[in-house]
Parts: sequence; C-alpha cells; structure tokens
Amino acid sequence: MTAPFDLTGQTILVTGAGRGLGRSAALMLAESGADIVAVSRTLSELETLKAEVEAAGQSCQIAPLDVTDRAAVRTFIGGLTALHGVINNAGWNNPQHALDVDDESFDRIVDLNLRAAFTVAQAAAKKFVALKVPGSIVNMSSQMGHVGGPLRSAYCMSKFGLEGMTKAMAVDLAEHGIRVNTVAPTFVATPLAGPFLENPEFRSFVLGSIPMGKLATEDQIAGACVYLCAPVSAMTTGTSIIVDGGWTAK
Repeated sequence: MTAPFDLTGQTILVTGAGRGLGRSAALMLAESGADIVAVSRTLSELETLKAEVEAAGQSCQIAPLDVTDRAAVRTFIGGLTALHGVINNAGWNNPQHALDVDDESFDRIVDLNLRAAFTVAQAAAKKFVALKVPGSIVNMSSQMGHVGGPLRSAYCMSKFGLEGMTKAMAVDLAEHGIRVNTVAPTFVATPLAGPFLENPEFRSFVLGSIPMGKLATEDQIAGACVYLCAPVSAMTTGTSIIVDGGWTAK
C-alpha cells in the first residue's frame, strides 16, 4: 500500500520559493520525499533553500526567474526532464482603497497573481501531458478569493480570477489525469503580510475576523500543499482548501 503522503520519486516545482509560504512548502515537500525545483527572483534566497532541501536528503534545482516573463517561464518549464507537481505560489499585493488604486499597482497585481499564474500552470500542464504524468497543480490563492475585504479590490479580483481559472483548468485537464486546486490561506506572518500585521489596528481587525482567534502558520499552509500533491488526494480537483480559521464561514 502506498503511503498516503509519501512523495518519493516526485519532482515538484515551487514558484516564489525563496521566502514565506513558497519556502515553507518547498521544505515540507522535501521532507515528504520530493525533489524540488525552486524558482524565485533572488538567487541568495534560493541558495539558502537549496542547502536546506539537500540537508533533508532531496535534490534541489534552483533558477532565478521572474515568472512574469512568459517566454522565460515556458522555456524553463519546457526544459525540465521530470515534473509531477507545481506549487504556483508567487504573488503580490498593495492594499489600497478602491478609489485610490493606481495603474502601476493594478497592473503588477494582475501580472503576477493572475497572468503569471496562468502561464506557469499552462506550461506545467503541457509538460505533464508530454511526460504522460498525472500531475498536480496547486495555485496559491487566498481567503480573499472567496470574500471581499477592505483595501483589496484589485487583490480580491486577482484571487477570484485565480479560483475561476483553477476550476476551468481542472475540467479541461481531467482527461489527462491532471488535477488543479487552490490553497486559500488567511493571514500568515510572512514577509509579504508581516509588515501589515505590525499595525495594531489592522492586526486587531484580522484576529477579530477569524473565529479561531489566531493567525495561520506557514506549516499549516504547506501541509495543504503536500496533501494536494500526494497520492491520497488523487480524486481532489477543481476545489479550494481554505485554511482560514473560519473567516469565510461567517
């Protein structure tokens, strides 16, 4: 019987792997037996991750890559010799009131959170088909892909779009045995969200909105990613694992 969370023999690509949720996912996937392909813009962070993954006994290929560069993404993923899963994690936000969203912030959010996510997912799916692998695509969404929130009109738009993209791709790719899902975290004290949470008023709002009264941890999000790449989730596709302490249940 195959161990339900054993990823031995799998190669999994993680974008935005240098820090935060991407780094935690890469490390937990490696601890579960996967070899890692890590992509980020910052080489020094990738080199640190590589050492940690190799210390866990797994291989780690690193590539300093901007995932908004469509041609580079397609060339890189197309050149991989093995691929079984992808954690499509790279993302960005700039909280602004709907009346104040500027074009530069809007374009960056859409380019990274939605357009780049599609490019990575599509390129990975093509590689799975070429390799005849029933791969798993895990798109990093947000609880804000399920509800609205203050100062997040552009961000919510991008994550709602990601949720829709995930469902449609899951339908299209099911014939190839490819699964597509999202993980949708609440706030986690990552390098992206951490500075916002240092504001006492904002932190109070966040904790007051989570029925469990606490932030999620990076490991809790990484655990959902491991599940969606593992054999035990073979019939899970087109859905979202919402790790939000009950925020969206209200």
